[in-house]
Amino acid sequence: MIMRVMGEGQFQVGDAHLNRLNELDDELLKALDSGDDGRFRAALEGLLGAVKEFGTPLPDDSLEPSDLILPDCEATIDEVREMLRTEGDGLIPGLPE
Repeated sequence: MIMRVMGEGQFQVGDAHLNRLNELDDELLKALDSGDDGRFRAALEGLLGAVKEFGTPLPDDSLEPSDLILPDCEATIDEVREMLRTEGDGLIPGLPE
């Protein structure tokens, strides 16, 4: 799966890591619900850090379509809430049953 982190580029992330990314996405949703900016910031940084850790960066000149677009680390709670309004159930989709 190709994930784009806004302002940072694309990362190819294997399906084997999606469960962990979903766990981090759930933590982000809880932080959004709490409205606690510190908790939100930590959860967002954790999710983006995991994408970079598990993913392989694609070359800057790559024109691959992104499966997911994630906010950058400077995104606000309101900006991420707006992204979720259009995405639905979190930023990272679950694996098919």
